[in-house]
Amino acid sequence: MINSESYSKIFEDLLKQSVTLVAVSKTKPADVLLELYNSGQRIFGENKVQEMADKYETLPKDISWHLIGHLQSNKVKYIAGFVSLIHSVDSLKLLKEIDRQAQKNNRVINCLLQFHIAKEESKFGLDYQEATEMLISEDYHKLKNINIIGVMGMASFTEDKAAVRAEFKLLKTIFDSLKKDFFRNKNDFEEISMGMSGDFEIAIEEGATIVRIGSLLFGPK
Repeated sequence: MINSESYSKIFEDLLKQSVTLVAVSKTKPADVLLELYNSGQRIFGENKVQEMADKYETLPKDISWHLIGHLQSNKVKYIAGFVSLIHSVDSLKLLKEIDRQAQKNNRVINCLLQFHIAKEESKFGLDYQEATEMLISEDYHKLKNINIIGVMGMASFTEDKAAVRAEFKLLKTIFDSLKKDFFRNKNDFEEISMGMSGDFEIAIEEGATIVRIGSLLFGPK
């Protein structure tokens, strides 16, 4: 069951700030997503490919599906026909496979580059040098069916708000540098996906354009 009051308030607040809300619906059954859909939500984020593909089959087709979890190259084919945005591109190998599968589906797939901004080693993501090497590579410039529109990052899981803010600031700095160095003339390179239920207000203050919220809408796992 969703928290309708919480959803309405969050949605209205974000709308005023021109921030996109991705409802993180991982592990939640389709009927719960439908409840939020009926309240007006159209963008849902899933961590696992199979779960997202199953929900896509059963839920309304005007839903915009965002893959927000770590994505393995061999799983891209299952979502390439319908995914709206992949947040978690962390290698050239993955980007090449997304391009290949997008081409098969006669689509261009929007992507975000995921950066490792947290202290935890367990988090996935590029560093700035890796991203630079990828973006200047010959292989990258051959890709025609992907469209990089911004960056994504996950802050450390900590109560230290100053540390979280510093990590979000780092992602905004990375975004600004990429924009200047690689995407200066690309108007749709404008998205910064950062912030979840516990820290999205800080993320917005630091420049987030997309927030990924789950437990505030759906309750704890």
